[in-house]
Amino acid sequence: MEEKANTYSEQSLFSISWPLFIELALHMGMGIIATFMLSHYSDAAAAGVGVANQLLNIFILVFTVTSIGATVLISQSLGAGQLKKGRQLSRSVFGLNVWFGIAVSVTVFLFGEQLLRLFDIQGKVFEYGLTFVRICGISLFFESISLALSAVLRSHGYTKESMVVTVVMDLISVGGNIIAISGIFGLPITGVAGVSWAIVIARAYAVCALIYLVYTRLSLKLTIKDIFKAKKEDIKGLLSIGIPSAGENLSYQLSQLVITSFVVSMGTASLAARVYILNINMLCFLFTLAIAQGTQLLVARYIGGRQFQRALKRGIRTLKIAMIASSLTSLVIALIGSPILETFTKDPSIITIGLPVLWAIVFVEPGRAMNIVLMSSLKSAGDVRFPVIIGMISMWGIAVALSYLLGVHYGFGLLGIWLAQGADEWLRGCFALRRWLMKPWEHSRKVQILA
Repeated sequence: MEEKANTYSEQSLFSISWPLFIELALHMGMGIIATFMLSHYSDAAAAGVGVANQLLNIFILVFTVTSIGATVLISQSLGAGQLKKGRQLSRSVFGLNVWFGIAVSVTVFLFGEQLLRLFDIQGKVFEYGLTFVRICGISLFFESISLALSAVLRSHGYTKESMVVTVVMDLISVGGNIIAISGIFGLPITGVAGVSWAIVIARAYAVCALIYLVYTRLSLKLTIKDIFKAKKEDIKGLLSIGIPSAGENLSYQLSQLVITSFVVSMGTASLAARVYILNINMLCFLFTLAIAQGTQLLVARYIGGRQFQRALKRGIRTLKIAMIASSLTSLVIALIGSPILETFTKDPSIITIGLPVLWAIVFVEPGRAMNIVLMSSLKSAGDVRFPVIIGMISMWGIAVALSYLLGVHYGFGLLGIWLAQGADEWLRGCFALRRWLMKPWEHSRKVQILA
């Protein structure tokens, strides 16, 4: 038992993060490829699906409440050598997310149309978005379970296994996209509906594969009983970390909905440009997300094992790597911006709007890297309230307010909105750095759980 616990503690950042990098690349790639293929089918379809995805992402945040808590608490348990506790938490997060998945899927099925109308999109854009919401809403049940199971595997260090599942899931989704949009082999072109069903099938596969991997790698058999027997103390622990952590993400998604409404008022070209650039922008912080998640696992283990100085240094080292990598990536993308945008659309008005925004991303990404790395590390250290407090103040007071001021009032359009979001990322990143250097575990009660 002790030897196994030490093995968990001594895993390197590279060994944990490279599978996470590939997995995240494939997850993002699935959305980028779908957007790319839909853009050649119809700009309205790409815009409608982009807006619908934002709506569905808000519901997915419900599932991250427990998966974030599971990642931190299971990792702390392993770092402290409490392997039995880690297995118990794994069962509890599985049971909770089954119920969350059912609740969210039913909600989207009943109220999806009314919720999508809040975006004030019209015509074909709304029709495509509604088709996507109605069909992909079914897949949210599978997404809930897969997020929980992925958190369990990653917390135990099995990041490669989770990556392999994502590879196959992407192949299923991409294959479905090709069939739906190209009409290959003389099959009917089903467009957005076909793309949506491909996602449902891919996510259903992921659940089956992850249940199998949890059983074979961890010798942990998940049963119907686990759905009804989650321990109260586990639920309390998972939610005490997960709710504030997910609260930060929820605040971000809601603020993005408001900002999207500003973009909608600028016209279809601006909305399409935003959807394409959001997909391109993912490439800039992909590496940052991977090493931030890897660092989160390691920091939680160090905290569980009372290796506080080691945790402090790990956070700072990762921060330096992430800021350099994101700066270089965003600069390269800005330099070749026109050819990249032209792979999505040939519409000159969309390209004209998008090119200056790609240069604004060079300013945004180093601040985002600071924010992502250190806020996730703070959560691992048990400092879960600080990120949501700072996040809510900055997202709404800076990102939303400045987006309206610069983008709408002063007429800078999409460029003004991106500059406003850059100011938000930098402000939160600077606050996170200051908080991290204050050694948050010295005043966090969450760390005492496993002491």
